[in-house]
Amino acid sequence: MSAAALIAASGIVGCSTEEKPSEPAKESSVAADKPSKPAEEPSSAPPAPVLSVGQSGTYTAVDSADETLTTKMQVTVKGVKYVDPAGVGTSTKAKGQYAVLTLTVKNVGSKEGSFSSYGIMKWQDASTAAQNASTLETTGEGQELDTTYAPGQSATGDIVLDVARKGGSVNYGFADPLFTVTMPK
Repeated sequence: MSAAALIAASGIVGCSTEEKPSEPAKESSVAADKPSKPAEEPSSAPPAPVLSVGQSGTYTAVDSADETLTTKMQVTVKGVKYVDPAGVGTSTKAKGQYAVLTLTVKNVGSKEGSFSSYGIMKWQDASTAAQNASTLETTGEGQELDTTYAPGQSATGDIVLDVARKGGSVNYGFADPLFTVTMPK
């Protein structure tokens, strides 16, 4: 394979001014990439679920230490409400609008899996790029969601977010969202 890749690369570099020879070389390199594992992974990964209140979806948890996939997790959006600072027991004014997102997180896989919302909840809408919406505020109600779940374990609790305004969506994940919640207006 390395000899074929070297020949294909030489053909691309050596024939960069000629259109016809470079096109077969590109097709050859694409064809050679198709059987490789990295080319198959993105197409085989299910799209991140987009959820509204009352809906559930599953995603594969990612180990933040080494970014390996660990187990299947299910998230159910139980509710979303917009509150003032008193609604989350604080006098700290939000940068935008406090939103309380009530979720049930459940490990539906066969290995331990973690859920950690702080620092990876991003809010965005059509006119505003993704912004970190995480806060350290709590409602004091429900269970703690940010923990490690054994297979079959679940918890229901609140996440307090600081979003620019009502509406938009909240993504959970680092670079690519693992799930998205459509926020009501």
